[in-house]
Amino acid sequence: MNPATPAVHQAAALLLGYPDQRWPDRLALVREALAELTGPGTTPLLRFCAAVQDTPVLDLAARYVVTFDRSRRRTLHLTYYTDGDTRRRGGSLADWKARYRAHGWEPPEDELPDHLPLALEFAARCPGPGTQLLSEHRPAIELLRMALADHHSPYADVLLAVCDTLPGASPADRATALALARSGPPAEAVGLAPFSATPRHAGHLPGGTGR
Repeated sequence: MNPATPAVHQAAALLLGYPDQRWPDRLALVREALAELTGPGTTPLLRFCAAVQDTPVLDLAARYVVTFDRSRRRTLHLTYYTDGDTRRRGGSLADWKARYRAHGWEPPEDELPDHLPLALEFAARCPGPGTQLLSEHRPAIELLRMALADHHSPYADVLLAVCDTLPGASPADRATALALARSGPPAEAVGLAPFSATPRHAGHLPGGTGR
């Protein structure tokens, strides 16, 4: 593993968080940290920082809601890409929690454990098991990256950075991602309520519609 990888994962976790009033400080912190590093993932993250540096926080926050909260194709919850709204998703989420706890890390109760920023923070704190967990969900991460690129979102660079830090992009990973893109997630909705149509941050900002 490249020595810069945990820092890249932590930076990506910060950049994929909702842009609140502390966003300018987060962005400055990431840019300062990455300026000292070289290695996989640093260039796309710096490109993202440059792309959004002049965007007002409220505007970026509104775009964040449209990008991630209003579209199932671009959700940050990784098990949705493989399990959809099916009964087995509950088991998958329980497995994520168990793996975090096995390494002494307790994620916050107000967020699902498969939320990508949480997984990236875990990988930054526990590089071995965290990178393994991300690698196991590489197809979902690749699928999200493709969806963001199709949406012409600057966040595609953050996902590209994450992909660049994971063990080789094998054809099997990309084939799996494309198969998921063609078929979509499972449609069964038993035992787990569907995603709410109201985004988590709708109370903060004017809404929009995603694709």
